[in-house]
Amino acid sequence: QVQLVESGGGLVQAEGSLRLSCAASGRTFSNDAMGWFRQAQGKEREFVAAITWSSGISLSADAVAGRFTISRDNAKSTVYLQMNSLKPEDTAVYYCAAAPNLSTTTRQYDYWGQGTQVTVSS
Repeated sequence: QVQLVESGGGLVQAEGSLRLSCAASGRTFSNDAMGWFRQAQGKEREFVAAITWSSGISLSADAVAGRFTISRDNAKSTVYLQMNSLKPEDTAVYYCAAAPNLSTTTRQYDYWGQGTQVTVSS
């Protein structure tokens, strides 16, 4: 069983920055990838970024490329999402999730955190 706890969300003005954290416990070898997803009100959950614990290889969605950076600290079992140049359309609940392999699809992720709200005002 993997437990994931997100933190760092909040209210920020457009062009501001936030850093989200996801602390993982009970991590096993079978869950090498960590992803960030987001879900805006009335919309489907969408991929934001993902990274592997083992190699640090990462993927990012086109919508956030160049603005968001995913990283991990293996010693702390924590994954981060640094979000810069935030836009009102980035407003959503952000979730972290764990998967066996790097993936952009929600169905590949077995474990999910409770989510943290990010609101960007114009």
